[in-house]
Amino acid sequence: MLKFTEEHEWLKIENGVATVGITTHAADQLGDLVYVELPAVGATFSKNDNAATVESVKAASDVYCPLDGEITEVNEAIVADPAMVNSDAQGAAWFFKLKLANPADADALMDEAAYKEFIA
Repeated sequence: MLKFTEEHEWLKIENGVATVGITTHAADQLGDLVYVELPAVGATFSKNDNAATVESVKAASDVYCPLDGEITEVNEAIVADPAMVNSDAQGAAWFFKLKLANPADADALMDEAAYKEFIA
C-alpha cells in the first residue's frame, strides 16, 4: 500500500512497517541534495515530528514523521550519497523504516491519485 502526506513524504506499508521517503516532487523542488541527516534506530516519533533533515544547494528542509511509530532501520546509503534522493526518490533512496504504532492511521493519508491532484 502506497500513501502520501501533504508534507511530500511517501510511505510503502507492509505488515505494519512503513518505508518512508520524500516524493520525487519534493526532491525536484529541493534541487540537488548535498546532505541528509537520518534519525536514530530505536527512536520513537509522533506524527509530524521532525524525523530527518535534507539540505540542497538551495535550502535545508525537514522530513516529518508521517505517523506515530518507532524507527527500525535507516538508509545509510543516502547519507553517503545524497544525490541518490534526486535520482530515485521513491525507490532506492528511502529514508527510514517505521514500525507503526497504529497501522490503521495510514487510512487517513492520501493515495497516489489524491497526491497527484494535490501537487497539480
